[in-house]
Amino acid sequence: MKKLEQVKSVYFLGIGGIGMSALARYFHSKGIKVSGYDKTPTALTSALIDEGISIHFEDDCSLISSDFSDPNQTLVVITPAIPANHKEWAFFKENGFEILKRSAILGLITADAFTIAVAGTHGKTTTSTLIAHLLKSAGLECTAFLGGISKNFNSNLLIGQLQNGRNIIVVEADEYDRSFLTLYPDIAVITSMDPDHLDIYGDANQMLKTYQEFASQVKPNGCLIYKKGLPVGKVNARSLDYALQSPADQFSSDINIKNHQYHFNWTGRGFSFNDLTTGLPGEHNVENAVAAISVAVELGLSEEVIRKGLASYQGVNRRFDYQVRSENLIYIDDYAHHPEELRACISSVKALYPGKKITGVFQPHLFSRTRDFADGFAQSLSMLDELLLLDIYPARELPIQGVTAEMILDKVTCAVKKICTKDEVLNMFKTSRPEVLLTLGAGDIDQLVIPLQKILS
Repeated sequence: MKKLEQVKSVYFLGIGGIGMSALARYFHSKGIKVSGYDKTPTALTSALIDEGISIHFEDDCSLISSDFSDPNQTLVVITPAIPANHKEWAFFKENGFEILKRSAILGLITADAFTIAVAGTHGKTTTSTLIAHLLKSAGLECTAFLGGISKNFNSNLLIGQLQNGRNIIVVEADEYDRSFLTLYPDIAVITSMDPDHLDIYGDANQMLKTYQEFASQVKPNGCLIYKKGLPVGKVNARSLDYALQSPADQFSSDINIKNHQYHFNWTGRGFSFNDLTTGLPGEHNVENAVAAISVAVELGLSEEVIRKGLASYQGVNRRFDYQVRSENLIYIDDYAHHPEELRACISSVKALYPGKKITGVFQPHLFSRTRDFADGFAQSLSMLDELLLLDIYPARELPIQGVTAEMILDKVTCAVKKICTKDEVLNMFKTSRPEVLLTLGAGDIDQLVIPLQKILS
């Protein structure tokens, strides 16, 4: 395996993914030549191009620049979404290039750094981004690889420098295809272990064992911070649990809503921070904040810094992301693509806007996830007053016989429900005004956001 110091150029197969693009930006910031392929142009690939990174959208070896022709100086990074018959992938394999997954690269980058890794089926993007924001607010230099676009940084990458001889890296630790097992963190956070990615793990027990392996990789002099009740197994480091409104090593209390903002107390380590404020909606985000504050306290940040940082945190694109907020109409876009994430998002909306009619547009993500969690999806979506259901977004998968959006729709109990195309959704809202509208999902449903924003504004 090459040392990163030997690498002069990096080529990305699937450069437009949220995690891959952060790595591309990282290498580009170091003065290393960066280029790549992706299937579809997006706002994120456009941003990368504007930053000086060359990207093309055809699987064509002739489009690979000569700057990336030397196997001794070029590293190739690949995403699991690239199909086995991809021509450029075949070219790099046949010509002896070193090809690594994103997770392996993160393992190399973090190997000699003080690493804070945040894992969990859900909550990890918000929590890791909040940790990075709290550190930056405190004047602590850190590099952060994030799973979403931070509104404070306007990026999924934060570049920090060495400070007092220490390089701090915050990284979102992805459980997909066991990626986080390349990390050996100094501080780890585990927010949740709900079953997911069963197409990879086979069953929930195998996924649980992998999380336990991740927990065991925290350095012996480090610290594991985990949601109370999670079966983290044998841990070689100090471990602290956290909870929402119940006794734990660290916990929140006195949660209340004032002017659409959540207020709460944080208690742990023998002291309390009272009446903290966050603009993040939902009790699940208070829980994420408890975890982030626990990391900040572990690093010695003061109450004043934590309080100011929490209040100034603006969140992450597509995480309870307000698109229209007026007296008569609320439109929120959210990345929720797991039953628990949907439940948390819809519950938060109902708490913030009691008595309002809530219309949700949901796009299921993956045939396998739809098959495995159809009942859970239906239960969460039944909390809506009206459901507009899009077809399944396949991502990296081929269709599975008998698995369709109807599997969910048939089990949903809300009064109004139907399957729609994206165009039908847009046309519907040209003539009718919802009270509260949610777009939900991890596929290409984000293509609806700007058109809906324009229609409803």
